[in-house]
Amino acid sequence: MSEHEEIIERRTEIVFPHETNAYGTLFGGKALSMMDVVGGIAAMRACRKQVVTVSIDRIDFKEPIRAGEFVETIARVVRIGTTSITVEIELWAENPISGERRLSTSGKFVFVAVTPEGKPTPVRG
Repeated sequence: MSEHEEIIERRTEIVFPHETNAYGTLFGGKALSMMDVVGGIAAMRACRKQVVTVSIDRIDFKEPIRAGEFVETIARVVRIGTTSITVEIELWAENPISGERRLSTSGKFVFVAVTPEGKPTPVRG
C-alpha cells in the first residue's frame, strides 16, 4: 500500500431470520463476525500477507439491524505499523424498500501479519 492509497473494503448482505435473536434483530456475535471478515480482507489487501485478529477495540451497537434488511460492512485501513494494521469498521443497516440507511455498529480491529507458521512478520517487505 502506498502512502496515499486508501484501502476500503465493502460487503453487502441481507439479514436472514436464522441470524437474529428473539427480538428479530441481528445477533451481536454475527455482527462481529461480519466486521472481522471484511476487516481482515482490508488488512490483507494492505499488506498482501495473511493476518490474524489480535484486538478488538470498543464496539458500539447504536441501532439494531432487523431480519430482511440489508447490512453493508465498510472497513477502512487507518494505520499500518511494523507488524500490525488497524482497521475502522462500520455496519450500516438499510431498509430494502425505502432505502433509508443508518449506522448500526462501529469499532476498531487490529490485525497482525503472520508467517505460515503463525508468527508475526513485518507488514512491509
